[in-house]
Amino acid sequence: MHGRVKVKSTAQQEEEKKKGRDKKLKLFVAARDACFSKRKEGVFDEEALQLTHQLLSSNPDYATLWNYRREILTHLETTMEETEMQKVYEVELSFLESCLKVNPKSYGSWHHRCWVSTRLPRPDWTRELSLCDRCLGLDERNFHCWDYRRLVVRMSGVPVDQELQFSDRLIGSNFSNYSSWHYRSTLLPLLHPESPEPPPVTPPCSPPPSPQTHSHRVCEEQLLKEYELVQNAFFTDPNDQSAWFYYRWLLGRVEREEMISCVYVEREDERVAVAFSRPVNAQSVGLMLVLDGQPQRVEWRSIHPRFKHSPVWICDLPPGTISDISNEHNLTVHWTEKRTHRDCALYTGRTESWCRDSATDQELFRSELSVEKTSVLQSELQSCNQLQELEPLNKWCLLTIILLMRALDPLGYEKETLAHFQTLKEVDSMRSGYYSDLCSKFMIENTILKMEYAEVRVFSISDKNLTTLCHLDQLLLVTHINLSSNQLQRLPPAFSMLQCLEVLEAENNSIEDLEGVCHLPKLEEVNLKNNKISNLDDLRPLASCPKLRRLNISGNPITKSGNMEAELLELLPTVTELML
Repeated sequence: MHGRVKVKSTAQQEEEKKKGRDKKLKLFVAARDACFSKRKEGVFDEEALQLTHQLLSSNPDYATLWNYRREILTHLETTMEETEMQKVYEVELSFLESCLKVNPKSYGSWHHRCWVSTRLPRPDWTRELSLCDRCLGLDERNFHCWDYRRLVVRMSGVPVDQELQFSDRLIGSNFSNYSSWHYRSTLLPLLHPESPEPPPVTPPCSPPPSPQTHSHRVCEEQLLKEYELVQNAFFTDPNDQSAWFYYRWLLGRVEREEMISCVYVEREDERVAVAFSRPVNAQSVGLMLVLDGQPQRVEWRSIHPRFKHSPVWICDLPPGTISDISNEHNLTVHWTEKRTHRDCALYTGRTESWCRDSATDQELFRSELSVEKTSVLQSELQSCNQLQELEPLNKWCLLTIILLMRALDPLGYEKETLAHFQTLKEVDSMRSGYYSDLCSKFMIENTILKMEYAEVRVFSISDKNLTTLCHLDQLLLVTHINLSSNQLQRLPPAFSMLQCLEVLEAENNSIEDLEGVCHLPKLEEVNLKNNKISNLDDLRPLASCPKLRRLNISGNPITKSGNMEAELLELLPTVTELML
């Protein structure tokens, strides 16, 4: 046994490690308590600065200590000259680098660095940009560093083309770089806007505008180059998501212009409904109603109590204002926030009237395409089809083909789109619910377009495997809707946008929630045969529909309850035909 090194047992080693950790913890707690005591007493001296230095060096994620440190530095600014503070803040930046080595994704460290950099009397932005380069070289997805880089670029006025070259380098070294692709999407509209505009006039001392504040699309010439770049990426690795997401951004369209899309006036109930191109809060955006040249004092209400922002808003006119059908009226709705308005004439003998935008130009769900853009998208579709032949089960390729078909001709490619969705649900079964909802959305869009072409107020989309409802704001004028034989589980709150609805057919679904079938002033007939309505509360929203006369709930679990007919008639006293 002599001459052999004595090795401590595992238990002994663990005990010594525990003692070491306990000792460090006691020191940390003592320093923290001393630090908090000083802060409570309002002490902002050098010792407090050293205490926070000691604590944050071992744990840079202690947000309260960073707050105290900023208070100390702010106090020092009142007692020191600018030259002295320059040195203090330079030391602070060096300290922050050591903290970032402990945790490169420390929220507190990066936030504090932003704060220090903006308070430096003479900041060295070149040095900060170099630091960002080093950090992103170690971890190209460090979003804290990306945020800081955007600050540095904005404050120092780095040229946009220089930053675009930086993204080129990162993407060239690694196609799978989400952050670089995203950064590129903020730079291109600044450097290659679709509709060039003069830059905004800013004071000489002001930093240039942030790329995130720019919303223009990219010019067609640059788009062609970007298509080529991103195609190289997904042909190299078809299963990498980052390039596909960027490609979807390139194919995206400009958001619809904010406007009043429809005004509906109804004489009997003397009600006005206004539809917007996006959800708004009518009580805060300045909505004014003018009837025959006279402003009206009305109260706007959302179509559902849960909606503070809604695409459709309603108001009631004073009794006797427009009820006489022998009179003609001119009504104007002013949206003062957007300085726009829409006129609607209510003619003699007419019980209702409306004025709206037509969706027949297909700009409702996609952008109008020039010959050049159509040619480009056709070329992109051809490229993706070629890739799909090589990678028939690639979900990203299949989904992109669907989006290209939607952009080119949603009705003409409907059959192919449905087939691709079926394949997607098979190859990516974990997201089959998402694909079903997206397919439902596209089918509803197609049905709306067909309805617009025919200029009818009947919306029929039965037996299409719908799993969700959307674009209900486009159905304000619909009087008859057929949702039969689908896979719907609920009629959501947005369903109450159908203010002209008279007949609802929704048999053979899985509906168990009627929350959206409320406050529909014209609803007369509801068919809910063979659904999953199980109790009386599920039908309670129907009680708010004053003209409901016919109700079919046969084949629902609720019909198995005893004395249900009496309870239903008590809940819905206007119903004269009840089928159980």
